[in-house]
Amino acid sequence: MTPEELLAARDRIVPDVITGGLRVLFCGINPSLMTGATGHHFAFPGNRFWPVLHQSGFTPRQLKPYEQSELLRHGLGITNVVARATARADELSPEEFRSGGRILTSKVEELRPRWLAVVGITAYRTAFGERQARIGPQERQIGGARVWALPNPSGLNAHWTVSSMAEEYGRLRSAVDSDAAIPTPDS
Repeated sequence: MTPEELLAARDRIVPDVITGGLRVLFCGINPSLMTGATGHHFAFPGNRFWPVLHQSGFTPRQLKPYEQSELLRHGLGITNVVARATARADELSPEEFRSGGRILTSKVEELRPRWLAVVGITAYRTAFGERQARIGPQERQIGGARVWALPNPSGLNAHWTVSSMAEEYGRLRSAVDSDAAIPTPDS
């Protein structure tokens, strides 16, 4: 991918990988330029989303970004707090995050996933005004979905290793699996 092709992806909107009734809707901060250029979520080579998703037990093998539609078979999906592609998340304004939080709320209310997993604690805090939120399960529910804040899998997030992220994502998977055993009112 050339630098020109990446720059041309600025502000592109990448379609969500979603359907109704997902087990987990993973929500990134916003698409990277690589994601904007390829149309594949978490496509930047240093992003650890796909290895972490596999190591935490959500997928039976490590998927490649171009295989993102395979997530639907596992009851998983992907969206973003802010839809437009940027080179860095710090290019986004607080208002874009708050607006994205409102759009995400509408999406979750319509699609009704069991869990919403926001991958990026700062994005979660800003989008939903939860300044004290920590990684892990949240008190808030959105459209009936339980909410979990996860570490951002970007390679820039040096505080978390693949192993420590897989452990945290695995905590979510265990909660999802436990929750699946509990009948819902619609069952």
